[in-house]
Amino acid sequence: MDWAIGGQVLGKGPTLARGTTQNGVRLYNERLALSLIRRHGSLPKAEIARLTGLSAQTVSVIVRQLEKDNLLVKETPQRGKVGQPLVPFSLNPDGAFSIGLKIGRRSGDLILLDLTGKVRRKVHQPYVFPTPQKIMDFVAVELEGLLSGLSPEQKSRISGLGIATPFELWNWEEEVGASHEVLEAWRDFDIAAEIAKLGDWPVHLSNDATAACAAELLFGTGSRFNSYAYFFVGYFVGGGIVINGHIFPGKAGYAGAIGSLPVSTPDGSPQQLTHNASLYVLENSLQAAGLDPMLLARSPEDWGEIGAALDFWLEQTARSLAFAAVATMSIIDFDAIIIDGAMPAHVRTELVEKTRAALSRQDLRGLPKFSIEEGSIGADARAMGAASLSLFANYIIDRDVLFKEAF
Repeated sequence: MDWAIGGQVLGKGPTLARGTTQNGVRLYNERLALSLIRRHGSLPKAEIARLTGLSAQTVSVIVRQLEKDNLLVKETPQRGKVGQPLVPFSLNPDGAFSIGLKIGRRSGDLILLDLTGKVRRKVHQPYVFPTPQKIMDFVAVELEGLLSGLSPEQKSRISGLGIATPFELWNWEEEVGASHEVLEAWRDFDIAAEIAKLGDWPVHLSNDATAACAAELLFGTGSRFNSYAYFFVGYFVGGGIVINGHIFPGKAGYAGAIGSLPVSTPDGSPQQLTHNASLYVLENSLQAAGLDPMLLARSPEDWGEIGAALDFWLEQTARSLAFAAVATMSIIDFDAIIIDGAMPAHVRTELVEKTRAALSRQDLRGLPKFSIEEGSIGADARAMGAASLSLFANYIIDRDVLFKEAF
């Protein structure tokens, strides 16, 4: 079955009028065990049985199969106060690999992720603006090197390649600074189909902010909350939605597209959040101050000292994100709003603190209590989320797996 969150270009989708098969139940239980072990780090069989409500015999069969498939490894037995020592099981880092491609407005990333979520290798490529040819050349040139450290056995365990990309790139020519003709090339370009020609893996496609949300859910702060809205401040601000521990992509993959939210500007006029809380706004300020705007894309983990332009942008962005948080919470009473972005960790921390302060000045009557939380992944979130698409498709708990074909 080749489909995942946020939509997938290549492969089948779920059928709607099928009953649950015994094989479907087995797949669901296996994914349930893997998901619990991922969340807790390691678990003995007795604890898996307690958490799932499955019988000890059923759990033993599941764990035995997952160990046989090299997805789980035994850890050192832990001796308790009574009885036999408990043997914890953890995810085998070499049990599966996935490739993630992030297509950004100012840079592209290609990463190799293992089953535990560790980035094994990463290639970062800044550019002035993306074109289909630039992206294809980037992947074609760098893919072999990305996988060069894997043995043939490890390469056989690559579960897929995910692509995280902004939707409708051709609509942002003014903000990106590219001509209409250059960006229009994306309109009819099937990036997933072209990338699929470079390897034998399933290819998945997702909105970039939704992919970042998936990474936060799997590997970051998101695992602490049952339901939350996710704000990602990239070149354009975007977001994602998690409900009951599951990504909610929406009908067309646009759920959480907070960039389109209208917010109030200092003079009282409405404007899209994108034009108040995105990195392109900071880029324009740097350019106006005579600074190199490309430093944001070249080194997202370290911007150096950029002074007053950053201070002004942080205040404006925090005020706008607080406004967006109130609007979001008025629709669904989430546990939290998580804020991350393609920026240095200390800048993100300051942005979150300023957003909390701005929120305290908002009228919150009629809303449930919620918190503003700091994300934990940063600039790699979109590429890691892209890579996680194949993990979602193959190894992560998914209620719909009960109704999927199993090949």
